[in-house]
Amino acid sequence: MSGMLRLVASNLGRKKLRTSFTLASVIIAFILFALLGGLSRAFTVGVELAGADRLVTTNKVSFIQPMPYSYLGRVQALDGVRAVGHYTWFGGYFQDPKRQFALFPTALESIGDIYPEYQIPPEQYQSLLNNRTGLLVGKALAELYGWQLGDRVPLLSTIYPSADGSYGWAFDIEAIFTGTGTEADELQAFMHYDYFNESRPFGRDTIGWLVTRIADPDQAESIAAAIDVRFANSPTETKTSTEAGFAAGFAAQFGNIGLIVQLVLACVFFTLLLISGNTMAQAVRERTGELAVLKTIGFSNARVIGMVLSESLLVAIIGGVTGLLLGSLFVQGAATAMAQFFPGLAMSAGTLGWGIVFAVLLGLVTGAWPAWRAGRLTVVDALRRT
Repeated sequence: MSGMLRLVASNLGRKKLRTSFTLASVIIAFILFALLGGLSRAFTVGVELAGADRLVTTNKVSFIQPMPYSYLGRVQALDGVRAVGHYTWFGGYFQDPKRQFALFPTALESIGDIYPEYQIPPEQYQSLLNNRTGLLVGKALAELYGWQLGDRVPLLSTIYPSADGSYGWAFDIEAIFTGTGTEADELQAFMHYDYFNESRPFGRDTIGWLVTRIADPDQAESIAAAIDVRFANSPTETKTSTEAGFAAGFAAQFGNIGLIVQLVLACVFFTLLLISGNTMAQAVRERTGELAVLKTIGFSNARVIGMVLSESLLVAIIGGVTGLLLGSLFVQGAATAMAQFFPGLAMSAGTLGWGIVFAVLLGLVTGAWPAWRAGRLTVVDALRRT
């Protein structure tokens, strides 16, 4: 086996420039695979984090249109409802308007009933409730901006002026929450709805959407229908779906990201197949005489096939693994730089696993035809071609 590996390595090292270019093309393809895999996950992470027992109710016309605050109590009165929360998009940012983050006015008294995966220290939570300008911040967001408990931070809104007419709002960091396990988005913050509602100059007593936590996830469809029926034929009709459905619909506004990624990768790997396949075929043609010598000294057809396939697999696996490792580093860097826009940007274990599978398949497919030709080559035909 060690002798075969030395022979394979020697064959690959014969045309160093050609092997290097082929290896580089494989590495670049798998870097792209890792980056696109991370981007695809960023658009679907909301679906992964969505709770099975939560429903989202929005204005039927568009989710950016507001709804009356009074809808909250009417949904709460329905059978099967455990708790109801309301949220409004604030359009908040810190220092740089190009780096907005999710900041929602809500009823902080009941946020734990809606999102039990948010872990808030009791003493911090009490301080939050006692301060109308208090802010509940995710741990990742606090670390991103270097915020500490007790800090007074000036945030700005792209939508709502404050009571003094400016778009600046002052908040006190009173509590920092963490998500249990891999759940909960920590790159967001929550403020008191009462403070927000009293200070904004327009849209008072309206909310953006409702999040309803239900007792039995199996009744999600029927409760969603009951919510929409309750507001049918009203000036503000509603549309209710599961939280996962809402997140998937929001991501779909950017297009079918999964299909786009698959098409791009298909084009990349098809081109790579042509390049690598042609390289292997050319390498075998150049060694026709040597193959005849190998068969003359006792190499079987199966051994010759195995040697050619090993060359192809070695290039594909080395290039694939290197590309995936480099791609994971690029994804980590991009995730840090674009945390506000793509909080779920990361290379998953599934992407890594599929990448290794594709590398092996690439090696087998590109080496199959040259290996078969080399295996069925007779000594007489080989010497005639030299």
